[in-house]
Amino acid sequence: MTSNKKDPVLVVLQLSGGNDYLNTVIPYTDSGYWDARPGVRIPEGDVIDLDGRLGLHPSMGVINGMYGQGNVAIVHGIGYANSIRSHFRSMDIWHTCEPDKLGTEGWLGRATKDIDPNKENVLTTVSFGAALFRALVMPGVPVACVDDLDSYGLLPGITEKQQRTKILDRFARLYSPVMGSSSVMDYLGQTGLDTLEGADILKEAPKMYSSTVEYPDTSIGAKLRGISQIHQAGFGTRILYCDHGSFDSHSNQVGMHDKLWKDVSEAVECFFDDLKEHDAADNVVMLMFTEFGRRVHDNGSGTDHGAGGAAFVIGDAVNGGQYSEYPSLESNQLEQGDVVPNHDFRSIYSVLLEDWMGLDAKPIVEGSFEKLPFLG
Repeated sequence: MTSNKKDPVLVVLQLSGGNDYLNTVIPYTDSGYWDARPGVRIPEGDVIDLDGRLGLHPSMGVINGMYGQGNVAIVHGIGYANSIRSHFRSMDIWHTCEPDKLGTEGWLGRATKDIDPNKENVLTTVSFGAALFRALVMPGVPVACVDDLDSYGLLPGITEKQQRTKILDRFARLYSPVMGSSSVMDYLGQTGLDTLEGADILKEAPKMYSSTVEYPDTSIGAKLRGISQIHQAGFGTRILYCDHGSFDSHSNQVGMHDKLWKDVSEAVECFFDDLKEHDAADNVVMLMFTEFGRRVHDNGSGTDHGAGGAAFVIGDAVNGGQYSEYPSLESNQLEQGDVVPNHDFRSIYSVLLEDWMGLDAKPIVEGSFEKLPFLG
């Protein structure tokens, strides 16, 4: 007897650079918001109301529509204790689940090993981007890397190898200073180009793909279209990872943030529409996160690095709504001018790993964390 049950798939969209929490999920009924943000506040009439107290950025109408259908969970106050306001270190913490020391293993690298311990499928995990994401890294665990699926496989083979070489070279240059060159070289030696050769099959995905959905002509549109192509190709891929940004809005935030969320929202809508058109959406959940939020008070035309933020979980299997508490904006409740995280990011990982992927989260995230019921 055969089973038609589909394996669960996790798509991660990393909002790199520190997305501004307060202008994404806006506490528009809180006077503290208006007082703190004369330069970058969203006009109340433009806010997309969620519940009479909080609202979404006006560029997030598509996300709001999905929220109204019960397919979006918003998790408030995400972060970790003693927030570090460095892009590199904070993202490293999110990638390795190691707030107190430098980690050498990515949380999704560990998950990949659990899913495919015998390395039977080099496409179990796919990384989209100019550099291999550290969340996917674990010695001995193969990860298929691609920068641009549209051009991948259309040029001579040497170009494909050069593309992968560049991705790994960027990884080495990024992480040698913090991981040590020996750790980086150990990883590349065990999991480098030889084990990535199997990723050549990715070039077949566009040939197998047909859709009436027209993605926006944006970088995130191209990435999510590529992820859809790979998912629909039936390669057995379980984890797909990409990013968009930079959300580092120190200046000229208003127009910049508007465009970023417009691009993300439109691409996400097309991605799920594409999957639904092909009966391929029911086993996909997407996580959108950022490494930290931004300061409560603006700096005139932008906002500086902060602490607590929000994460979004999207998909048919999601119990839509808002989870955790929106942190206080009261001045005596702030920490270095930032809202204080009140929900550990490893809790979200734990829910996704256990309640979606069917894995044991504790050894992957290195601990037990409160789990919120945002998955059915």
